[in-house]
Amino acid sequence: MAESHQQQIFASLRRLAVKLYKRNPREWRKSGADSLETAVARIFDEPHHWRLETLGYRRDLDALRVALHPEFRGDRVQAYVVGLGSMVQTAFGDREEFYVLDALAAQPLYNAARNVEIAAWKLASARDERGELLLLSNQAGDVTGPGANLSFEREFGRVIGLLDALADVVEEQTERTVTRVVQNLATAVFLPVH
Repeated sequence: MAESHQQQIFASLRRLAVKLYKRNPREWRKSGADSLETAVARIFDEPHHWRLETLGYRRDLDALRVALHPEFRGDRVQAYVVGLGSMVQTAFGDREEFYVLDALAAQPLYNAARNVEIAAWKLASARDERGELLLLSNQAGDVTGPGANLSFEREFGRVIGLLDALADVVEEQTERTVTRVVQNLATAVFLPVH
């Protein structure tokens, strides 16, 4: 079950990377890739263990913070997706294969789901010094207008739902209670997933 959820999450993150690169083609060009497909393959298909030289080998929340920093001049989509992907991988104990006796911890999975919520909100609202969005995704503040692209919300929702469902299953199996956190998204801080 965990392996299936993990595969579905990474399929959603790949779709999210493609969508972000389509809305922000200047980003994949910053990485030196010759196409959108090459840029996505660098993120998901190369054996880098989520540590890319272009990001100073940052992963998890550090990579997300870099992606959302107004002064960052590199490929923001790469940094953002590497941040999300490596954070999810960390929540899964940095494993890709699971066996019946393998134990996952519910709290990191729950925290990762909350972090995806925070990262989605920050993506839709992070701006540069001129007040322009750092990355185009959903039309900020207007999910019903002509510029709206709800496919981003669906992908984020799918990832959050899968992480929450798995956290609930693990919580029930291990009989360990997850500490639930409620935050205001505008002032939210990322939660630890280690």
